[in-house]
Amino acid sequence: MVTVDEAKLESINALRRAGIEPYPYSYNVTHHANEIKERFSELEGKEVSIAGRAMQVRQMGRITFIDIQDRSGRVQGLIRNNELDPKSLLVLTNSSIGDTLGIRGIVMKSKRGEISVNAREMTILSKTLKTLPNKWQGLKDTEARYRYRHLDLIMNQEVLRTFEIRSRFIHHVREILDARGAVEVETPILQDLYGGAAARPFTTVYHTLDDKQMYLRISDELYLKRLIIGGAERVYELSKDFRNEDADTTHNPEFSQIEYYEAFSDYETFMGMMEGMLSSFVLKTFGSTKLEYQGETIDFTPPFARMYWVEELKKITGIDVSVMTEEEAARVNVAEKLGLKHPDRYHVADSLLDKYLKSKTLQPTFVLDFPTFMCPLTKVKRGNSLLAERFELYVGRMEVANSYSELTDPIYQRKMFEYQDEERRKGDEEAPPFDEEFVSAMEYGMPPTAGIGISLDRPSMIFANQTSIKEVILFPPMKALPSSVQAKEKGE
Repeated sequence: MVTVDEAKLESINALRRAGIEPYPYSYNVTHHANEIKERFSELEGKEVSIAGRAMQVRQMGRITFIDIQDRSGRVQGLIRNNELDPKSLLVLTNSSIGDTLGIRGIVMKSKRGEISVNAREMTILSKTLKTLPNKWQGLKDTEARYRYRHLDLIMNQEVLRTFEIRSRFIHHVREILDARGAVEVETPILQDLYGGAAARPFTTVYHTLDDKQMYLRISDELYLKRLIIGGAERVYELSKDFRNEDADTTHNPEFSQIEYYEAFSDYETFMGMMEGMLSSFVLKTFGSTKLEYQGETIDFTPPFARMYWVEELKKITGIDVSVMTEEEAARVNVAEKLGLKHPDRYHVADSLLDKYLKSKTLQPTFVLDFPTFMCPLTKVKRGNSLLAERFELYVGRMEVANSYSELTDPIYQRKMFEYQDEERRKGDEEAPPFDEEFVSAMEYGMPPTAGIGISLDRPSMIFANQTSIKEVILFPPMKALPSSVQAKEKGE
């Protein structure tokens, strides 16, 4: 964000003239900042080696105080010039805020009672060439934070905590699925046909396959269900999926999820699984099944609420979306001011759910039993053929999981694909094409199966108390900088 500081270049030269390499190969770190603070009674008077970035330097006579920041937090380095060897003293005099330093010394408390490491030796580990943002103003501009995530992590350590929580959640989900006997697999990201969801795809060209047009997957579903047909029984994939759609605070075109398929189960099985998965993670991570999110309390204690949304919507609006025709959908689009460019039954029903019911899902809520026409890959509801056995789990007014009792009848599946294909030809860009190979695989026989897609981004938002999905994606997509700004970045 700024040009190279000439004074820092001179410090590098001064160190090298003295035989000190400012970019060494390694350093023996024995302790981290928070560990020293938490174990002070045990470590007091003992020698430790710490390493981290110098975030603040204060000079008081012949004593220098340096706040060293590592991944766990900060600890104070206390340096008395007369206690350093000549090389360490040269490192000190050529150090500045932003440098990565190693300090070997004795754990103690300063006169003011601050836990410190009294330096016996200082090592330069990486000399910064640029100046960090002002320590008081920090790095607060949202776009700059996302674009320069390395600076964001340096200046705003709570950001690292967000991604540590996300990492722990991914590990937790994997542990639960592994305990169910599931096998983690990988399926193609580049696909001949896209399917498994309603979304517009990203396209690319596969040059070694005669410039064949390919699609980045919008879902893993149809490949994972092939594995169920093949007898794998329980499979999951942690995947990046891609949907070429608008981005907002809860949607990103490149997103992460875990899709899991379990033979001989239905969607009821996964309601219980999700209750246990989320409640146990919140309890283990935060010490309670209740969590504060944006000034409100979310209670993850099972059982979660259940909302039969077609019935609930009918009570509020008088509209029964399960029997809505295409003509009625077009009229509802106008009357409800939904503003849909393609007002078919699917998109109208989905928009009505968002408009009237999403606000009721602060607490964990299973939104149950969708109209059949919205669920081309789902078994019909037992006892009501107008509905399908599908739930979406909402928390914090966001969808965090989507589950079906999977459709296993290849004859009915073919009809549903034909319906989708017709909608695509009518102009619905989100309707996927007919996948003949998948239907052919189903014709070998697919056992009863439950499937679920579990978002990794949105639950992380809730756990980290964030309102934008970009806060839980390390490198979100950004618009290109103006050419004049790019030139400045390069120092031109």
